[in-house]
Amino acid sequence: MAAAERRAFAHKINRTVAAEVRKQVSRERSGSPHSSRRCSSSLGVPLTEVIEPLDFEDVLQSRPPDAEPGPLRDLVEFPADDLELLLQSRECRTTEPAVPEDGKLDAQVRAAVEMYAEDWIIAHRRYQHLSMAYSPITTETQRERQKGLTRQVFEQGASGDDRSGPEDSDDPRHSSGSLDDTPRSSGASGIFDLRNLAADSLLPSLLERAAPEDVDRRNEALRRQHRARALLTLYPAPDEDEAVERCSRPEPPREHFGRRILVKCLSLKFEIEIEPIFGILALYDVREKKKISENFYFDLNSDSMKGLLRAHSTHPAISTLARSAIFSVTYPSPDIFLVIKLEKVLQQGDISECCEPYMVMKEVDTAKNKEKLEKLRLAAEQFCTRLGRYRMPFAWTAVHLANIVSSAGQPDRDSDSEGERRPAWTERRRRGPQDRMSCGDDACSFSGFRPATLTVTNFFKQEAERLSDEDLFKFLADMRRPSSLLRRLRPVTAQLKIDISPAPENPHFCLSPELLHVKPYPDPRGRPTKEILEFPAREVYAPHTSYRNLLYVYPHCLNFSSRQGSVRNLAVRVQYMASEDPGQALPVIFGKSSCSEFTREAFTPVVYHNKSPEFYEEFKLRLPACVTENHHLLFTFYHVSCQPRPGAALETPVGFTWIPLLQHGRLRTGPFCLPVSVDQPPPSYSVLTPDVALPGMRWVDGHKGVFSVELTAVSSVHPQDPHLDKFFTLVHVLEEGAFPLRLKDTVLSEGTVEQELRASLAALRLASPEPLVAFSHHVLDKLAHLVTRPPVIGGQIVNLGRGAFEAMAHVVSLVHRSLEAAQDTRGHCPLLAAYVYYAFRLPGTEPSFPGGAPPVTVQPATLARGPGRPASLYLARSKSISSSNPDLAVVPGSVDDEVSRILASKLLHEELALQWVVSGSAVREAVLQHAWFFFQLMVKSMALHLLLGQRLHTPRKLRFPGRFLDDITALVGSVGLEVITRVHKDTELAERLNASLAFFLGDLLSLADRGFVFSLVRAHYKQVATRLQSAPNQAALLLLRVDFTRILCSHEHYVTLNLPCCPMSPPASPSPSVSSTTSQSSTFSSQAPDPKVTSMFELSGPFRQQHFLAGLLLTELALALEPEAEGASLLHKKAVSAVHSLLCGHDADPRYAEASVKARVAELYLPLLSLARDTLPRLHDFAEGPGQRSRLASMLDSDTEGEGDVGSTINPSVAMAIAGGPLAPGSRTSISQGPVTASRSGCPLSAESSRTLLVCVLWVLKNAEPALLQRWAADLALPQLGRLLDMLYLCLAAFEYKGKKAFERINSLTFKKSLDMKARLEEAILGTIGARQEMVRRSRERSPFGNQENVRWRKSVTHWKQTSDRVDKTKDEMEHEALVDGNLATEASLVVLDTLEIIVQTVMLSEARESILGAVLKVVLYSLGSAQSTAFLQHGLATQRALVSKFPELLFEEDTELCADLCLRLLRHCGSRISAIRTHASASLYLLMRQNFEIGNNFARVKMQVTMSLSSLVGTTQNFSEEHLRRSLKTILTYAEEDVGLRDSTFAEQVQDLMFNLHMILTDTVKMKEHQEDPEMLVDLMYRIARGYQGSPDLRLTWLQNMAGKHAELGNHAEAAQCMVHAAALVAEYLALLEDSRYLPVGCVSFQNISSNVLEESAISDDILSPDEEGFCSGKHFTELGLVGLLEQAASYFTMGGLYEAVNEVYKTLIPILEAHRDYKKLAIVHGKLQEAFTKIMHQSSGWERVFGTYFRVGFYGTRFGDLDEQEFVYKEPSITKLAEISHRLEEFYTERFGEDVVEIVKDSNPVDKTKLDPQKAYIQITYVEPHFDTYELKDRVTYFDRNYGLRTFLFCTPFTPDGRAHGELPEQHKRKTLLSTDHAFPYIKTRIRVCHREETVLTPVEVAIEDMQKKTRELAFATEQDPPDAKMLQMVLQGSVGPTVNQGPLEVAQVFLAEIPEDPKLFRHHNKLRLCFKDFCKKCEDALRKNKALIGPDQKEYHRELERNYSRLREALQPLLTQRLPQLLAPSTAGLRNSLNRASFQKADL
Repeated sequence: MAAAERRAFAHKINRTVAAEVRKQVSRERSGSPHSSRRCSSSLGVPLTEVIEPLDFEDVLQSRPPDAEPGPLRDLVEFPADDLELLLQSRECRTTEPAVPEDGKLDAQVRAAVEMYAEDWIIAHRRYQHLSMAYSPITTETQRERQKGLTRQVFEQGASGDDRSGPEDSDDPRHSSGSLDDTPRSSGASGIFDLRNLAADSLLPSLLERAAPEDVDRRNEALRRQHRARALLTLYPAPDEDEAVERCSRPEPPREHFGRRILVKCLSLKFEIEIEPIFGILALYDVREKKKISENFYFDLNSDSMKGLLRAHSTHPAISTLARSAIFSVTYPSPDIFLVIKLEKVLQQGDISECCEPYMVMKEVDTAKNKEKLEKLRLAAEQFCTRLGRYRMPFAWTAVHLANIVSSAGQPDRDSDSEGERRPAWTERRRRGPQDRMSCGDDACSFSGFRPATLTVTNFFKQEAERLSDEDLFKFLADMRRPSSLLRRLRPVTAQLKIDISPAPENPHFCLSPELLHVKPYPDPRGRPTKEILEFPAREVYAPHTSYRNLLYVYPHCLNFSSRQGSVRNLAVRVQYMASEDPGQALPVIFGKSSCSEFTREAFTPVVYHNKSPEFYEEFKLRLPACVTENHHLLFTFYHVSCQPRPGAALETPVGFTWIPLLQHGRLRTGPFCLPVSVDQPPPSYSVLTPDVALPGMRWVDGHKGVFSVELTAVSSVHPQDPHLDKFFTLVHVLEEGAFPLRLKDTVLSEGTVEQELRASLAALRLASPEPLVAFSHHVLDKLAHLVTRPPVIGGQIVNLGRGAFEAMAHVVSLVHRSLEAAQDTRGHCPLLAAYVYYAFRLPGTEPSFPGGAPPVTVQPATLARGPGRPASLYLARSKSISSSNPDLAVVPGSVDDEVSRILASKLLHEELALQWVVSGSAVREAVLQHAWFFFQLMVKSMALHLLLGQRLHTPRKLRFPGRFLDDITALVGSVGLEVITRVHKDTELAERLNASLAFFLGDLLSLADRGFVFSLVRAHYKQVATRLQSAPNQAALLLLRVDFTRILCSHEHYVTLNLPCCPMSPPASPSPSVSSTTSQSSTFSSQAPDPKVTSMFELSGPFRQQHFLAGLLLTELALALEPEAEGASLLHKKAVSAVHSLLCGHDADPRYAEASVKARVAELYLPLLSLARDTLPRLHDFAEGPGQRSRLASMLDSDTEGEGDVGSTINPSVAMAIAGGPLAPGSRTSISQGPVTASRSGCPLSAESSRTLLVCVLWVLKNAEPALLQRWAADLALPQLGRLLDMLYLCLAAFEYKGKKAFERINSLTFKKSLDMKARLEEAILGTIGARQEMVRRSRERSPFGNQENVRWRKSVTHWKQTSDRVDKTKDEMEHEALVDGNLATEASLVVLDTLEIIVQTVMLSEARESILGAVLKVVLYSLGSAQSTAFLQHGLATQRALVSKFPELLFEEDTELCADLCLRLLRHCGSRISAIRTHASASLYLLMRQNFEIGNNFARVKMQVTMSLSSLVGTTQNFSEEHLRRSLKTILTYAEEDVGLRDSTFAEQVQDLMFNLHMILTDTVKMKEHQEDPEMLVDLMYRIARGYQGSPDLRLTWLQNMAGKHAELGNHAEAAQCMVHAAALVAEYLALLEDSRYLPVGCVSFQNISSNVLEESAISDDILSPDEEGFCSGKHFTELGLVGLLEQAASYFTMGGLYEAVNEVYKTLIPILEAHRDYKKLAIVHGKLQEAFTKIMHQSSGWERVFGTYFRVGFYGTRFGDLDEQEFVYKEPSITKLAEISHRLEEFYTERFGEDVVEIVKDSNPVDKTKLDPQKAYIQITYVEPHFDTYELKDRVTYFDRNYGLRTFLFCTPFTPDGRAHGELPEQHKRKTLLSTDHAFPYIKTRIRVCHREETVLTPVEVAIEDMQKKTRELAFATEQDPPDAKMLQMVLQGSVGPTVNQGPLEVAQVFLAEIPEDPKLFRHHNKLRLCFKDFCKKCEDALRKNKALIGPDQKEYHRELERNYSRLREALQPLLTQRLPQLLAPSTAGLRNSLNRASFQKADL
């Protein structure tokens, strides 16, 4: 077989017939499935070419409409009501519309007013909301749809997470809580009597023998119940980053507001109350030096004070009584102040004098100052009566808003601590929204702060010289400084209380700036709140939506210093004059507070005795709608006499000036410096400006400008931009035909107007952006009008189309540029989008209702297809220009007249297309930048044309003229070309253009001939394909094409567009493609495959021709999945995501809810099955999974046999134990089958893309027609079918349930995103997309602030956020995720099961069925082994029973592995906590035994397999529940007793034997359960069980592997490796018995170098084992392959444990086997690993880098310990374990087991006297021991590793004195040395080994002294010879040796032992030896001193001298002691003397 086709289960095909083999060989010659995909699909059209689609309209016409039954009929054609016209009334904020009252309006005002009153006109696609673009599937919508899911019950969910390792479940003892009502076994260790147990319920019909078909039918019916309706609802929503088709309806244009702040003025109280005071509020921005709101006037005076002004006041209008105002702030900043100015009635005296009483008098002194107050009151009363209409400045203060916004949550503050020197406030806090952003330097959040009530206590008096705004800004800037000058001033004390809070959403009783009532206004009598108009600090780009026409007048200053006469108290009066007649002052000036609403005149406040006053006044005027040449503002200057003098007038006019408001038809605004005339102006002055020196007039200061004033208009009628003004004027002139017209200095006649108009169009690009955006709707409307209704000048039609088109392009560019920050993800400007969607209408065709037609209702009224309305309804134009005489505006005549005129006029979409196609390069560039706008404009124009022209019933082919379609074709071609050519230069533009083009074509599908649109799509594809051949970087183009396809497919009628209901016709090629019939010859059907079915499942010609869009999409996917595709990871993700999001859309779409309809939809995706199947080798391998979730090498392309699954709880390192593959989890190839398969080439898919692709496959399998799938499966060739099964296997692995714990541990999103990032990064590196553009694009997509420069790093914006944000999910969210995941796992597994059943049905009759069925069974087994819900397991086990009963030979005649696997899984489920699972599992196990018995009357195989499975299950599963398994055993017994059919046979007895046997194993298990917490005891038990199976190699092997798993879990890698070595030795023994191959190990002897313990595996002898006996050594491990696997695992464990030298030894055994197999790939890997191991050994030569273990002797004493009493062990603990740690661990563990105060740790190392112990207690003695080597051993044990491996002897020392103390004086200090020998060498297969031999030696005091001195000398030598030298260490050792130590220093030792010669001659030798030690010691001290001298610096000289002095003192003191001679030293030693150097000669102490 070709290697490329290898699959995991293609090996067992040993029964295939010859023909079958020939067929296969011929198929596989053709190479891998990929190589052929591009060049020849089954029907000869390569995928890279786009096939010509069927003509859509023709196909539909040729089909009768009712050809389809019921619900399918809706799929045939678009619904009749697809397109409709909606009129939506424009939202009006105010209760009465803002329209001017005046009668006659000029054209421009009229046009504006009309426009602001028009309804929105919307061409609405009624079903568009069902498209993915408008109702995308997001996480939120998914969550909504997931409501009401049933919770699936999982074994792991039932209690604890089975997969949890020891670190997850806090206390495994609690984890076996039972779900059923069986009581927990109390006497667990006693043997239960199986007969007395209760069985689970039996399956009713199990023992009946029914026909297989009936069983299948019943199973299928059960599977169909309670299924999830929509599979994709359970899968995470499609990635939003990829959702290029996402759109949203634009928001309708609304009035612009910033952050709104509500300010309420509550009260104003001064120390003295003598006169009325008036307030003004406004906002100022200090940084911008700008007043940012109009004034708000308030009056908080008491009624008595107001009464003083009775003489001057009219009845106040309610609008002037407002005390609260809403301010709007568009650009919040920390520099905004709320400035409060106070004014009072004018009185005699300057401001300081008038303020004095307020500053001096205090409220408390009222009684004292009674007279003064009375006097003041009287004066005030007089002034009010006389001067009541004039005001004077009084005081001011300011509130820094940033403080309120940021501190409105802090504790209340009272007035300032520095004395009352500045405005201070106390806050009375109210409850408000708690959450607030803090106020940063640049931005202050003015929304959502907590409301605050301020009491402003300090005001500053106004200074006459410093009233202007400039001065105010200086004051405000100064106020922010800590050392403010203002604090030094004496304040005016008062109490002003104001509330500041965020304005509510819809406040009641609100007045707009024009004083209109804003909705809701419940009662007109309520005191209103005023909306205060904002003057934004910077430009605000928003279109006007309502009529507004306000004028603000700001007098700044007046200079009358040169004016003669009494002119001191100056007041300026302002009037708006309609003409020169004094009576014509219009009442358009807004009143202030407590006065009438509008007045005819207003005055500025008066500054006392000042000839050059400054003003801060603001006059607000309502401009009349029609301003004429005569309208002007008249300013009159008065001198006001404050003192009543007899005969003197109150006010004397002292000057006049004026401003004409219109100049050349434009409103005059801006700053003016006007001369002031002394005399009244002459008649007809108003048309001139005061700058003109009129004869006979006297001027102040010789006609110089002396009065500074500024006018500002806020108007939605006057653009206040010269270019816009001129454009509008010209357009209106043409409409009115009012020639001649004066424009600036020229007079326009008909002759010159055209030229002016063209110039004006060209000049529009120069307009300033703010007014252009504000008037954008007007401008665009006028331009559209010029394009379609060319003006008629002098009887000639002037074609301005081109100019208007260019102007439109420039206007759109300007608007875009101004609003760049507000663009949406697709680069659209929301303002323009809203214009097209709502405001744009066909020029001249008003959808108005003439005659008695009903009025348009406020609800969107549907106008399309209204019953019986006259056609004229849609065509009546409000006005049209007679073509012969443009001056005559004719009223439309008859309907025909009207129709002909409309048809004669041009249509906007046709003109746009034409102009675009012929446009020049400069304009084209501008249009391309914003192509989306022109496309959308054309689409709306076309839609309105169809709707208003009643053309919806016209056949689509006739709706639009051919020349227009030609233009469209040219246009699409050229834009497509731009996309292709710009993709490398300007990726961002290319992406935008690409999307715009796709959306445009999608929109055309709803309007035009669909066949024509398909041809456009095809043409575009061809263009791209041509370019792809030469493109330097194909990936970028391909990505764009995927986006293009995805957008097209997001059309709401996508399914209909694919003609799902037409039967697919095979191609009418002259001969039915020969290749297809022969090569496809199927595995199962004798006749040739049905080409129709085949072409439905492949991307064949007919498929792509008929299902055009689906074909495009799947072709994109196919090309992206090709192995050689470029930039693959991002491409995979995009293509897969496109399919996924479409399928999600179908699942959520109510139109496709019915199963029959959904099956039709699924047919559009059938080729996905073959696609995914062929991509299989490159999908992510979920079966291997990371870490704990490892499966064995998946079946995909490893060539080994069935590596089933390691089950949900078994650790990967043990994985091999159970029915798993013989190789380590990492390795995926086999030995015998040569190199790894080639099919894995190409870029692998990421886990995320693979999983999404698989979920799409499952969707198709779930929804497609089963009969169709069956016909397809029948036609598949064997390898293809194999791959299909592989795919199902992978699906099971990909969607396996992870359990709640997994969700807590890993956040799926983080995981997903990181993969995403990887794909993105690759793209950036490969350079497919510029990293910068990519980043910018992503950020703009997410960014609410558009693309500002720093967006890349704004954490909250870029996509890193999502990972970090979501880590801490709430418990509910995790619960929900686990619930959804459980449902997804169940549904996915059930879909796989359904498909497997279909395949089984198909292969029943086939010749090659065994190979396929084996594979099917493997998939079923895998599904039973993974974590599955109860719901699924019941069906899965039913299917398994059906399979086994239909094909028993599968399990019992073929290989053993399937049987072993099955037994293991069934047993695991028999031990389930959920009774339903147990019921089914025990039924399956019983039937398995019965079947085996019936076939061969002996079920040795099943017996053996079940016993082994149980052993492995018991050994590896943590919280395995034996009581549940016992119940299952009992259930099986019950079946055996009730089975009538087998009553007469021995079957029941055999079952009983087996059950009791299993029961015994379980009892061992119970013991293991008890020791679950004690790893040493647990491993001992496992060890004992393994020893018990010495005669049964299979089971011993199983238990060795169980032990390895346990060790690996505990981190004991060396021990795990030893278990594997023992297992390998066991297998080697067995293999040596069978055959002796040179290259195989001879048996366990070969393993001695690895471990001396391994010889115990040689216990197998021929008499125990007869290799041929059925069932013995039949596991897959007893093969060469198995041996290799075991050795590889041993090596990997050794590597993990850092025992690299042992790795080498293992490979020495492995390499010959690999060489014999010529497996060079493996050899390369092995040598690589060896190189790594040796390198690590070199780098870690000193050994300290790897620490192997610490050893302790542990003795147990006391009857409580049972078997352990008086036993001694050596424990191996992890490296660097302290004595305290192990002591604490054991004490804690046994205390928990025996109870408090029972366990005692023996604190010393002395021998324990048993008699002195309390029998009720448990004693543990723990001692640190060190490995001990004899001198001869040290020759061999050179390296650090040698001295830590293969250890059997350990040493510990105990100091003691004769009187029992541990330590004493030198002469009595003895030492006991204890040597322990263990049964086995460390490391062994367990971590504690019993001590088998103990030997003790006692050292006398002098021997102790000799040891001490030798040790000191060694230390000195080491410190001296160290290289490089370490001065510090050397000095420390020296200090300790020669320093003047007091006790037990060298000197004292010498004085004690060497002072006198011993009397006992036996001690001479010791005495002499000690002397020699001292001599050596002195020599070493001298060497050390010399060395130290060489090392020290000058600073240590003195220290060194001190050391030398100490040394010489020591030497002098030692000298006499060392020179004594021993009398007998030279006499020969007698035999009685011991050789103290020989350990064997030590005296034996009495033990």
